[in-house]
Amino acid sequence: MSKKLLVHVITGVENPTRASLGLLVARSALEDGYDVNVFVAGDGVSMLRPSSAEQMQGVGIGLVADHLEALKKGNAGLYASGLSAKARGLEGEELIELGFKPSPPNVLVDLAFEADRTLIY
Repeated sequence: MSKKLLVHVITGVENPTRASLGLLVARSALEDGYDVNVFVAGDGVSMLRPSSAEQMQGVGIGLVADHLEALKKGNAGLYASGLSAKARGLEGEELIELGFKPSPPNVLVDLAFEADRTLIY
């Protein structure tokens, strides 16, 4: 029986350590064999831009870009709020190119009910 974890990241470039920590936890769970979904919303979508991800580094916990790459390679479910992204100048096509599925709030609700545990950063 697989263990399912949802990590909801709502922190972005304003707090690189907190945003990076959420991704590190998701990455660590994935590496330990958990079924991991990541849903990025609110200010969190700002870190998805490559220019931001490559510069954001959590204190002692690595680059956002490295965590995102590991999550993609590990086939984590990657979702981003389409509404949050649009409000911050990211369109659906850009999210898809970045490896994230543009999603409405009800997808977050579904993922939360499917998960064994949900962590919010």
